[in-house]
Amino acid sequence: MLSSLRDIIPGTQSWPDFVANRSGQFEARLSLVKVPESTSLFFNGMAGSLLPVATAHGEGRARFHGQELPQNQVALQYVNSEGNSRVGYPQNPNGSPLGITGLCNNDGRITIMMPHPERTLRTVNFSWAPEHWPEVSPWQRIFLNARQWVK
Repeated sequence: MLSSLRDIIPGTQSWPDFVANRSGQFEARLSLVKVPESTSLFFNGMAGSLLPVATAHGEGRARFHGQELPQNQVALQYVNSEGNSRVGYPQNPNGSPLGITGLCNNDGRITIMMPHPERTLRTVNFSWAPEHWPEVSPWQRIFLNARQWVK
């Protein structure tokens, strides 16, 4: 929905439309994403993280309109276990270019994404998690960052 409102959200002119997944079906699974350096207030302090995240969507493929996307607006990318962006299925469940699955506006106050980190806030929500993870997963940080920004 936010992508459709890009005409009224400052700093989002290069945001894509989100269209049907390249697979033509609804995709629901854990996927691996990387948090690149961006201006997103939600991902503050998370750059470089490789994290599993719940993916559940039928229309998650980013279709750009030829405009160049500022690198600091890419907030999440589907990656392989080495952290390299993926465009191929199944590691990139929607088929977006460069594995892009999350974007922010120029100043980082608005972030859109197709994965669902809110579904994986606790370590027990994962089918597998590293033994050293505490009860809350690293995704809790996006909500803590938002709360800190509001203060």
